[in-house]
Amino acid sequence: MLMTRIEDFALRMGIAPETLLAAGIGFGLLLLIVGLQAAFQRDRAAERIAAIGGPKTGGRAEHGYLKAPEARPGQILKAFVPADRQTRSKLERKLAQAGLSGASALRRFTLIRIALGIGLPGIFMGLLIAARSPDIALPLGLDARLGSLSGIATYQILTGLVASGYLLPLMWLNGRMRERRLRIEESFPNALDLMQVAIESGMGFDAAMTRVGNELAETSPEISFEFLSVQRQVQAGREREAALRDMADRTGVETVRAFANVASQSLRFGASMAQALTTYAADLRGIREMRAQEKANRLPVQMSGVLASLMLPALILIAVGPVVIRYFMNYAQ
Repeated sequence: MLMTRIEDFALRMGIAPETLLAAGIGFGLLLLIVGLQAAFQRDRAAERIAAIGGPKTGGRAEHGYLKAPEARPGQILKAFVPADRQTRSKLERKLAQAGLSGASALRRFTLIRIALGIGLPGIFMGLLIAARSPDIALPLGLDARLGSLSGIATYQILTGLVASGYLLPLMWLNGRMRERRLRIEESFPNALDLMQVAIESGMGFDAAMTRVGNELAETSPEISFEFLSVQRQVQAGREREAALRDMADRTGVETVRAFANVASQSLRFGASMAQALTTYAADLRGIREMRAQEKANRLPVQMSGVLASLMLPALILIAVGPVVIRYFMNYAQ
């Protein structure tokens, strides 16, 4: 029965039944191989390090402050993810700026794009086959709508579904990245003020950053994660300047990048960190005030367009309406 339906559908679509069957088997095998690879691929080095480190290292891994290097893509994913590290760096930077900085973030994001790019057209093809089968009834009148589609319309819908499934995750990623940047920009001056107070009270730079990161865990988790990530990397043996540059790349915010440069220069040349933070925090507050003034100055111009579009039709109706009514009344007499 199933083979008869496949042959009937292939004949209606103008495709050889063998070709349609081979394509279906190929898609199924592709999904099966990709799913098995994602489920069973393991990082042996990371597992050995976690086993040696014990509970403390496991607690750090849960928060994501330290992560293992991104594994090279397998044989299947090489068709979708470039194997070259430099080529993949742009997408990895976007994932980090969106807060997705796990060791397998790139692989999971790519698998989601592949699954949506194949799954959405697959669901549509399944509905199309069911709509053109006389023994299957679909709800909401989908039988008539899908059964009347031409070959060109079907091809256009399939193309749109493939493009949507592959591009929608990227659009979601860009939106999440912009939201995270905005939250960091709004909360960063307050974090600098707290660091200034901590340093003036006698704490060192690392201790102050750790204390501020712990204090901001509830109010600003993004800045807390970045500060604590820097300190975990420094404790693991990485250079402080490299950790600060990495924090600036993960956030993608110019104010954080400028803070990383100020902190690196102050620590390198022995300048007063408290004075540097005081000056930079004052500059950030001035920049934030200038942005608020800019938005306030744009508000009258934006409101004028809205008021004109809402009030102008009413004014025209009040001014011209009586004249039109009087004209029609005189014409009727």
